[in-house]
Amino acid sequence: MELILQGFPIFLLIFCRITSFFVVAPIFSSNGVPNTLKIGLSFFISLLIYLTYGVNQTITEDMTYVLLIISEVMVGLLLGFVGYLLITVVQIAGSFIDIQIGFGMANVLDPLTGASVPLIGNFKYMIAMLLFLSMDGHLQLIDAIFHSYEWVPISNDYFMKLYNGSISEFLVRTFSQSFVLAFQMSAPLVVALFLTDVGLGFLAKTAPQFNIFVIGIPVKIFLGLAMLVLIVPSFSYVFSNLFTILFESLHNLLGVVGNDPN
Repeated sequence: MELILQGFPIFLLIFCRITSFFVVAPIFSSNGVPNTLKIGLSFFISLLIYLTYGVNQTITEDMTYVLLIISEVMVGLLLGFVGYLLITVVQIAGSFIDIQIGFGMANVLDPLTGASVPLIGNFKYMIAMLLFLSMDGHLQLIDAIFHSYEWVPISNDYFMKLYNGSISEFLVRTFSQSFVLAFQMSAPLVVALFLTDVGLGFLAKTAPQFNIFVIGIPVKIFLGLAMLVLIVPSFSYVFSNLFTILFESLHNLLGVVGNDPN
């Protein structure tokens, strides 16, 4: 009984980090994953982490325990948010394309997130999720949160890192990097459609008898879809590079929040 009373608070702290991670992590946070599965998976992963890292941990059960709970929840949310932010690069790139192609007004409901997303963005997002699962990205996410206790143990200085601004600086850099990646992913179609707009503008000046609003929209849709068909084979390379950046960002985040165990 004494062993249970000593280990249960530590297990709860681990459980707080794991559950908060699954709340916002890609794949696991989607509405299609039942809450019972999330809670059960969080419980068993927390149990494994406790048996691996938490058996020899000791904490003081006073008001500092509340601060430890907040710290664990914030670490889990931070890790999941960085992963989700870089996955949404695909939808941001799709929204750039939709604005240029003329699909900006036609959004659809994404069953994974429950939000309204652009057509091309949803199409690319579904391909990205399939590739993410085929590359065992979900297992690497679990591996990242599992090994986060080597970098950020239960007794950590998260609030000091938050106070000195290193975490905020990392989030700002990651946010700006996500927009750069989104623009790079959408650049071929955006540039092609922009040049189409320029050509239609010249046509409107040289031949005013043509109704540009009538012929311009189907031309842009046809050209955009044709370009999309051409670049679909490159999605595997582009998304694998994006996933590499995602896990590198998680690794860098652990270096910012905690300390290198080596």
